[in-house]
Amino acid sequence: MKNISKNQLKAKMLAIFREIEKTGEEVIVTDRHRPVLKISPLQSSKKDLQELFAPFRGKMKYTESLTNDTTEEWGDLA
Repeated sequence: MKNISKNQLKAKMLAIFREIEKTGEEVIVTDRHRPVLKISPLQSSKKDLQELFAPFRGKMKYTESLTNDTTEEWGDLA
């Protein structure tokens, strides 16, 4: 974890934000050597397809080909 003063943050804010995004490292902002803020990147909640569909694995049964046209089923909504 990196420390930076409020003055340094003000002068280099965009560069510091880019570094946090790139490295994922948190930064502690200090005021007169006393920690006052913590800046951290947001954690992405994106899941890959395997993870996303894991709860459904083995619970679905296909009765038709997945490549069949389904526009008739949707009627006017398609």
